[in-house]
Amino acid sequence: MPFPQAVLVTLLCLAAGAQAHAEDLGVIGPTYEIAERDLIEAIKDKFRRMEKSGDLARMQADYQRQVVGSVEHPRPVAGIRYTETSRTFYIDPTWTLDRNVVDEKGNLLFPAGTRINPLDYDRMTRTLLFFDGRDKRQLAFAKRLIAESKTAVKPILVAGEPMKLMRDWKREVFYDQGGALSRRFSITQSPAVVRQEGNRLRVDELRF
Repeated sequence: MPFPQAVLVTLLCLAAGAQAHAEDLGVIGPTYEIAERDLIEAIKDKFRRMEKSGDLARMQADYQRQVVGSVEHPRPVAGIRYTETSRTFYIDPTWTLDRNVVDEKGNLLFPAGTRINPLDYDRMTRTLLFFDGRDKRQLAFAKRLIAESKTAVKPILVAGEPMKLMRDWKREVFYDQGGALSRRFSITQSPAVVRQEGNRLRVDELRF
């Protein structure tokens, strides 16, 4: 009949204790010191060899080219194409609180379930312009809109060379890295303009 688990554990503990107090039987066979190289020194040696052979300099240059390349030529935002059919749609930024909002003293400000539209409390001060910097027509449109718009325009590339464009235009140009903003505004075509209209956001995907 098998031992209950608790009994088995107790016996193992007693056995371990007995072994700990057992008589020292001495050393069986010769012993040697562990001659293990220090890991840090081994790494330093490897870097010294790489530096001497020129491999380290080449590795640093390759890394620098990759970093500069990713900044100068970022990946185009996936899923964005040139506008084939113009469309206008609206986004309601209203959202519902999933918990109570209280102040620093614990007083209730907004109960859970309250619907809040941020545009009721603050205005969107700039027009957002999404465009493909590889397309000369979109570049010309972006430049014209920035110059003629009555409100400030924030240029956002979905493809192209942001650093080169900043040097050419001598102004700040943004890049929709990973397409986060395009997804937020449901943009699938460019150029696209996002602006506030009342308490909603108006999105225009434009075709020339």
